[in-house]
Amino acid sequence: MKIVILTILSIFLSVTVWAQQRQYTTTNKEAIKYFAIANEKLDDHLYDEAIDNLQKAIGEDSKFIEAHFQLADVLRSRHIFKTAIEQYLKVIELNPDFNRSVYLKLGEIEINDARYTQAQQHLEKYLTYPNLTAPNTVLAQKYLADAKFSIQAMQHPVAFKPVNMGPEINTTNDEYLPVATADESQLIFTRKINNNEDFYKSIKANGKWQTATYLSDFINTEKYNEGAQSISQDGKYLFFTGCNRPDGMGRCDIYISQKKGDDWSKPIDLTSPVNTTGWEAQPSISADGRTLYFVSNRNGGYGGYDIWKSKLTDKGWGEPENMGPNINTAYNEQSPFIHADDSTFYFSSSGWPGLGNKDLFVSRLGKDGKWQKPENLGYPINTNGDENGLTLTAYGNYAFFASDALNGFGGYDIYTFELPESVRPHVVTYVKGNVADAKTKQPLEAAVEIIDLQNNIPVYQDYSDADEGSFLATITSGKNYGLNISKSGYLFYSENFSLVGYKNQKPFNLTALLSPIEVGNKVILKNIFFDTNKYDLKTESKSELSKLIEFLGENPTVRIEISGHTDNVGGEQVNQTLSENRAKAVYKYLISNNVAPARLVFKGYGETQPIAPNTTDEEKARNRRTEFMIIAK
Repeated sequence: MKIVILTILSIFLSVTVWAQQRQYTTTNKEAIKYFAIANEKLDDHLYDEAIDNLQKAIGEDSKFIEAHFQLADVLRSRHIFKTAIEQYLKVIELNPDFNRSVYLKLGEIEINDARYTQAQQHLEKYLTYPNLTAPNTVLAQKYLADAKFSIQAMQHPVAFKPVNMGPEINTTNDEYLPVATADESQLIFTRKINNNEDFYKSIKANGKWQTATYLSDFINTEKYNEGAQSISQDGKYLFFTGCNRPDGMGRCDIYISQKKGDDWSKPIDLTSPVNTTGWEAQPSISADGRTLYFVSNRNGGYGGYDIWKSKLTDKGWGEPENMGPNINTAYNEQSPFIHADDSTFYFSSSGWPGLGNKDLFVSRLGKDGKWQKPENLGYPINTNGDENGLTLTAYGNYAFFASDALNGFGGYDIYTFELPESVRPHVVTYVKGNVADAKTKQPLEAAVEIIDLQNNIPVYQDYSDADEGSFLATITSGKNYGLNISKSGYLFYSENFSLVGYKNQKPFNLTALLSPIEVGNKVILKNIFFDTNKYDLKTESKSELSKLIEFLGENPTVRIEISGHTDNVGGEQVNQTLSENRAKAVYKYLISNNVAPARLVFKGYGETQPIAPNTTDEEKARNRRTEFMIIAK
């Protein structure tokens, strides 16, 4: 940002110099008169009148270099790039060494106008001059990197076929910043009407997005703008940007609202340390709901707007941490989007090599736990214009974005396109379930936890909806996960999801029926693991065993039988012995973790109690199991 400011200030530097020297490349008095008037108009910020007088000066003397140069500077500041380029080129034609800054300024706006080859030539010329200032050298090198990258990118375009999302989403107003829930059942976006930004939602029914409706009177306001939102994967929490609200801390703050039935709760300002008296906006929440990414201009950053993150602790949101030099630059980074795999990060930047202005980038989380240097999404996804506000479906094969450069319904419209495979995230699917009482079938609010079994780390922790008993969580390919659902007064529910080598995107749908703690009721412990024909507990069993210990601690009068079961492969006696040893291994583990032996018995049933026919590998796997049963309460 500081570099950009210096460049802007330098636009009119020549005005002061020429005004002091009063020595020009023309002796035409009328031309000099118009040039002087133009300078006065610039002092008064009357740019159109300044342009008119500079054109008159050139009309009097077409070789008046200062007038051409000054006109080019003013046109550049007004973003009239094509005409500004013509004027800078005229300066070079009249005197190639009149002012070396012409090459830097020309290179910059040639990139803005997608004239990358010419920009490279002019920037390389600029860098041949001696005694350049350090800031201008850095700036020229940055633009040169942009030009070189752009030439290569345009020679190797990526697939890009944007599809307008149609009149159900788009109108003659501006629509932008779309985000979808993991199951793609709901899309929330910003619509701007008469300079007021509000949220709208569209529901997908039978594979088609329905006509968007106003989100909520609790969130949208008439006086203030609401935008730049992020929705949790299950659609229960909405993080968004609210500006100039009376309950805010700064110009723009980040707020959170929770889904309540068919509506939303009153938004709550996240306050310090996330929000400051400055500018915080554009939140993106991780799949596990425990890391919030956002944009801020707070102190301690690398440039103007940086991307920061804050982790949720037992005491609330923690002190924000800058994303570091592999994400942030001396320029502006915005529009963060953390994908549901929690290891692929998309954002917009004007600092990394790109095709001009802001481009879209992707960074991946390395094995060392650090974000890697970003990759440009490529041309024509990125152009010489501003690209930002990209979000993805949970599956990661399709992206959403907004544009006013395509033939739409008017203003900014929302589009979707298939993302090139090279910049896609890891394969992700989701677990969608409903929790209910096994007897009454009534929905239950229960604690839902999904654990990465390899390192025993929770990747999802929340409660099922009190009214519907529903929950939704995303899980990433390449790992094995354990699901545990628990509620006081009930046996817990156990499930396993093996995503090692998983390549399809089929979701897991389940109904978890929780049985009350009654004698005879059982739980299949689906996350107790043994190697084939062995009875040593594998380390992946630790989280399930911890849940069983926790259950016994919360219900101190309960006694249980631990039982082992096998399929019908192998001899009956071998299977009987194996099942007994496996049940005993669980029994011994519980005792070693301070569970009283008097509360436990163990027994092996071998292949005598199958729960599936034993005709397929899947059925045999179901029969190889460990259970516990309530024998006293």
